[in-house]
Amino acid sequence: KGHKLGSDSAEVVIESYLDYTCPFSRKGYERLVNDVVPHYEKMPGKVQFIFRHQVQPWHPQSTLLHEAALAVEKVDPSKFFEFSGKLFQEQDSFNDQNTANKSRLQIYAELADIAESTGVDKDKFAECLNLVHGGTGVTNDLKYYLKISRQNSIHVSPTVLINGLIDNEVSSSWTLEQWQEKIEKV
Repeated sequence: KGHKLGSDSAEVVIESYLDYTCPFSRKGYERLVNDVVPHYEKMPGKVQFIFRHQVQPWHPQSTLLHEAALAVEKVDPSKFFEFSGKLFQEQDSFNDQNTANKSRLQIYAELADIAESTGVDKDKFAECLNLVHGGTGVTNDLKYYLKISRQNSIHVSPTVLINGLIDNEVSSSWTLEQWQEKIEKV
């Protein structure tokens, strides 16, 4: 389970634990999705990228953004990465200062507009985020991803694993060339 780009039988699997409110996660995500994965598409079976949710509790709105991404996936899985890219682009709109006086429902409404801009049905999206006893329609999905990070002792974003092992050398500011060098060594 996970949000994947590339072949399931890839030689090199890059798992990245990311938070939509983290500027370093944004840099890492954009480099992987916009440069690294497209570069290796011409070499099928070489690289797979897996997005892992890493909610940062010191950003109270972080949970809401991750719930929104999971709602998008539930409504239209093909839109997950496009929506994630837009969330990262709109990151400043959801920082602590800009959300401090907004309710959960106000933030969900803004996220619904972003989802709709990717072609996701806004009503179905909102339905996934309806508050029910025990959370929303995607709470259990988010809990699953958080359990993965906790069982692997991952506490910060971004954290990158290469073929299942944490690699602390990797930096969110890496260029395509630095990624190529790392991938060729694996």
